Amino acid sequence: MNIQDLNISDIVDKAKNTLGLEPQEAEDGAYTPSKASLKLAAPNKTNYDHSEYETPYTGNKKILMVCTEQQYMTMANDNRFKTGNHPVEMMVPLLHFKKAGFTVDVFTPTGESVKVEQWAMPEDDDDVKKIYAEYESKLNSPKSIADFVKNDMANSKDYAAIFIPGGHGAMLGLPEDYNLGELLRWGYDKDLFTLAICHGPAALLAANLASPDSADNTNSADKGDNAKRDFIFKGYKMVAFPTAMDKQMPKIGYLPGTMPWYFGEKLEDLGVTIINKLATGHTHQDRKLISGDGPLAANEFGKMSAETLLKALR
Repeated sequence: MNIQDLNISDIVDKAKNTLGLEPQEAEDGAYTPSKASLKLAAPNKTNYDHSEYETPYTGNKKILMVCTEQQYMTMANDNRFKTGNHPVEMMVPLLHFKKAGFTVDVFTPTGESVKVEQWAMPEDDDDVKKIYAEYESKLNSPKSIADFVKNDMANSKDYAAIFIPGGHGAMLGLPEDYNLGELLRWGYDKDLFTLAICHGPAALLAANLASPDSADNTNSADKGDNAKRDFIFKGYKMVAFPTAMDKQMPKIGYLPGTMPWYFGEKLEDLGVTIINKLATGHTHQDRKLISGDGPLAANEFGKMSAETLLKALR
């Protein structure tokens, strides 16, 4: 590298810092999104619209919320991204579920605490902050998917839907979790609704896992290959956070490097059609799968899910 190249590099780095395009290093050495990308993608107030539901639910069916217990995504350049579940994509639907009369149980794979992208918390949104405070104890001490599958699932009649909030953290652990795969297939067989938003659909890949006791098991849900059964969502259409947008995120410093894999590509390999090209607030329902494309969809996704559940359970 010559002097001129070095000077240009220095100028570019200085410009990125001035514009707030560099990912921010956290105290644990991981990175959170750049200041500029947060202004674009994480506003301080949500689009929650305070919808009222004429006849809230009074029955005993609940919603089972599946969350990540992992915090860090290692990028292709070995930088760690500090992630988790996105608070808007979790809390805005929860606001609608509460208004509609539904109780929500919180689960992680082993019962470890839910990890949340605190840097995306909308600080000026009192509704989100209030519902977060109400759920904080459940998020800190969730139920275990493994325990539920082993001990309670076969005879359970407690749930009407499985809800998977987004955030890049939904790509961590959940797609490779055999128990989650059992849970998703059980929900499908029992005619439960599946609700997934943004990166939440990555967890649906678990439904394609073979049993860990299978002799030819490859433990590779993220690769989407060597399927041992028909994927339960094969032939479905949905919306999700687009792969093309995830590939652009490092350019604005939202991600500290290229992602290690892309969940949309794996779902499409299994026969799912992702119908949106941008994340601008799209929602979609195909049979009993309801999906949203990102935080801008959180309000409509929550409302659509609540209204659909109320109608189905009426």
